Amino acid sequence: MNKLPLSAFIICQNEEAYLGNCIESLEQCSEIVIVDSGSTDGTAALVQSYIDKGWPIRFLHEPWRGYAGQKQFALDQCTQPWCFNIDSDERLDEPLKALLPSLLDAPPETVGWRVARRPYLIGYGYTPERAHERRNLRLIRQGRGRYDLNQKVHEGIVPDGAVGAAAKGSLLHYRPLIIDEQILKENKYSTLKADQQFAAGKSARPYKMLFSPPLYFLRLYFRNGLWRCGFPGFIEAMTGAVYAFLTAAKIYQRHALKRHPNHDDMDRRASKR
Repeated sequence: MNKLPLSAFIICQNEEAYLGNCIESLEQCSEIVIVDSGSTDGTAALVQSYIDKGWPIRFLHEPWRGYAGQKQFALDQCTQPWCFNIDSDERLDEPLKALLPSLLDAPPETVGWRVARRPYLIGYGYTPERAHERRNLRLIRQGRGRYDLNQKVHEGIVPDGAVGAAAKGSLLHYRPLIIDEQILKENKYSTLKADQQFAAGKSARPYKMLFSPPLYFLRLYFRNGLWRCGFPGFIEAMTGAVYAFLTAAKIYQRHALKRHPNHDDMDRRASKR
């Protein structure tokens, strides 16, 4: 296969179960940069097995810098004219692979491309093409975009020019977490988001606890098309609503604790001092 002038970059830690299929979907890339932040499973051995087979992989080790910082480090290691951000649990579907050459042949004023992502739902499989997440900037010209290092979660490339949307094709996201594990993930990400917004001086907006969850659900379920996936799609949209509620509630509580630190009104010891 003729290689494209494209570097894929991946950050990982303990991704042995997922990384292989991700690498397999990147056979068009001239370079694959993998940055590991301290795996203790078989990730390193897996990557080495692909290197031994001749895959154009550069395997680097870097202590954790946070999501944005780690991805920026990985992007900085890329040497090809175009760079593609992909996670260990993602892979390119066939329509996106077929479209890549034309995306890379874009006019100079186009510095990047947004790509859709389709998750794998327990009890359903990958969502259909018409039920995908919003398109995010994943493909960027070398030197024409950087990560905002202030973003603790949902980090994205900030481009310095015009960005297009890939007309077809998707990243397939394969990490089927049962609801027990998914809620833990939403809790973790909502904490990062709340900390980020609190540190940035965002004020508490109690009404968001009321309105953000249903709006988040409606966006995922109807606009993104998860209604097409039956109850698995309903569960996916509902967990998104939980994330929205937790984020708003955590921001509210952080401000509440700053204004009124916790104090036990029935603490008899304090009155005796």
